[in-house]
Amino acid sequence: MLSGKKFRLKRATLSIESTVDDRLVVMVPTGAVVTVLSGPRPDDMRMVDILWDKRTLVMFAVDILERGEEIADKSARA
Repeated sequence: MLSGKKFRLKRATLSIESTVDDRLVVMVPTGAVVTVLSGPRPDDMRMVDILWDKRTLVMFAVDILERGEEIADKSARA
């Protein structure tokens, strides 16, 4: 499960932002740190909700895994 984990993107990656009227494509830049809020769900292993730059977006889970490097939780090492 990816929920709660943070990743630094090694390459710019597409995401989707839902607004009241539309869905917008958002390019999350190389070096950005994203936090996985939820997902992937057992019934849909493809998509995850992320937080980046105070925005809630949707991204493919495979993009997070292939284009991101997990940032270790410092409190877990204590």
